[in-house]
Amino acid sequence: MNYKEIAKETIGNLYKAHHSIRKSGIDEKLIALVELRVSQINGCAYCCNYHAKELSDFGFEQDVINRLPGWKHTNVFNDQQKLVLEWAESIIYSKGDWKSTKAKLIDQFTEREIVELTASITLMNALNKLRITLVEED
Repeated sequence: MNYKEIAKETIGNLYKAHHSIRKSGIDEKLIALVELRVSQINGCAYCCNYHAKELSDFGFEQDVINRLPGWKHTNVFNDQQKLVLEWAESIIYSKGDWKSTKAKLIDQFTEREIVELTASITLMNALNKLRITLVEED
């Protein structure tokens, strides 16, 4: 199903929101990192491929990208990257001590950055679900 064409305005607005997040001032590398992690969690093969290539284009080594599913058990990610990954997983899985994670975010990011990061995570979740459920093949 060509959902982008069928609901051109609605889906277009989702992509406009994505573009807005990318231009909001928060580090695009952090956004790409959480978008890949969300896509991995949801199992969106197309999005995983897209965001892995994007991280590579941003200068992430393939070895680092390969370790993303096990980010909690490696030292290749810095503290800020681990924090945004923790935030992404707490939102997607709707469990864990998200209040504690949010408090850590407040120490490192502006309110605007937290909103943009959270919007990115939830929007990527929605975009993954649209692609997974409405596209027959990748």
